[in-house]
Amino acid sequence: MFKKILSVLALTIAAVTTSTAASGYAWDEVPVKVTDKAALQNGAKLFVNYCLNCHSADYMRYNKLMDLGLTEEQIEENLLFTGERVGDMMNIALTAKDAKAWMGVTPPDLSVITRSRSANLGQPGEDYVYTYLRTFYRDQSSVSGWNNLVFPNAAMPNPFWKAQGPVEAIITEVKPVEDGDSIKWIETVTRFDKDGFATLESEKELANYKGGEDYSAEIKYLDESKKEAFDKDMADLSAFLGWMAEPDQHFRKVLGTWVMIFLALFFVVAWFLSKQYWKHVK
Repeated sequence: MFKKILSVLALTIAAVTTSTAASGYAWDEVPVKVTDKAALQNGAKLFVNYCLNCHSADYMRYNKLMDLGLTEEQIEENLLFTGERVGDMMNIALTAKDAKAWMGVTPPDLSVITRSRSANLGQPGEDYVYTYLRTFYRDQSSVSGWNNLVFPNAAMPNPFWKAQGPVEAIITEVKPVEDGDSIKWIETVTRFDKDGFATLESEKELANYKGGEDYSAEIKYLDESKKEAFDKDMADLSAFLGWMAEPDQHFRKVLGTWVMIFLALFFVVAWFLSKQYWKHVK
């Protein structure tokens, strides 16, 4: 039994490691909590203005946003633009068929996108979305003219390119190259400028290299004055998507805590009661 448990743990760790390696880019933690209603309200505004055009949220109603402290009047005035009613679902006019024909792929529904992107050991999907939205860069070799460090060759262009400002991407890769009967490990550093043109910065052989394939990258902001506000907006949007995937998650966690406290206290009472009841039985 003990060996079986160790085997399961080993397989779990291997799966997590494989998942992380496949993504090639570590996720940044969202600095906003789902209890921050001001941040979630801003995230809702960003979602409706920038995302709810190609993407839908078919499992969410507009009036559910009242849980964030918004009134019906605020929702109607600021978040409804094409004749929807407050009780309507957050649908879009774009059909899956038209999206496939025009874009080559159907944009996913975002109702539970953060839950679907959660890591194996519990890193929340909000972290994935937060990192994804902040790692777009220009790439002239792609169809859309954009690429992404978290999701390479993503079909979606950067909807927040004005807010993000011009950026450069520096990508470092280590890969094996066959050299006769031996293998050389080559490290290449590629820079994508603000217009998306790639330049090979360096290429060198790594002597006595003992590792495997490696990948690292970074986004360099050319206008640092925009970075703080942009990061804040992406954090608010990511937190909102996390809230939308499970609006009652905070209540669930609080309730679960109190239930565990009750069970712990009840166990103590039950244990003493049992001890008293059976004290004459040997």
